[in-house]
Amino acid sequence: MTDQVKACFTFDAACDAAIEMETQIYKLFLGAIRIVKDKAANEILQEAATVRLGIKQKLEMAALRGGIDEQEIQGAVRVMNLAHSIRCCDLQQINAKADNRKALAFAIQMSKNALEFYRGMSDQCSGAPMAKLFSSLGDDQTRYLQQLEDTYEKHFLPEG
Repeated sequence: MTDQVKACFTFDAACDAAIEMETQIYKLFLGAIRIVKDKAANEILQEAATVRLGIKQKLEMAALRGGIDEQEIQGAVRVMNLAHSIRCCDLQQINAKADNRKALAFAIQMSKNALEFYRGMSDQCSGAPMAKLFSSLGDDQTRYLQQLEDTYEKHFLPEG
């Protein structure tokens, strides 16, 4: 999922790689939803899975159309990089006793992985037609990651 891209793909292959990565993340969320007992944690996981489906659909539409619509492009936002300090669990697992804090940390970790993937693809394909797509997806990912981090900070990080 977070393997760095070594060379730029064709547009179709790049879209396929990103769709596969989003599918893997979605499946991790789906697996977590099936085992986590806590209702609030489950809601967080379901929301995160829904976001992944939206991103996957955006990728599929880009593959179908051969690019991304100009009006969809927005800029990146700054993130806190909480993923490095709040590792909740193995990225491939989340247990049945996970609470909303662990579910949110898990969602942050998955989103950070996706952001790294999109930034890597954008860098490797700089100047190619798909660079704009992956730059846009990375920017979208920063906005979503910022929302997750703001929620985590509000509820779980002590002031001071």
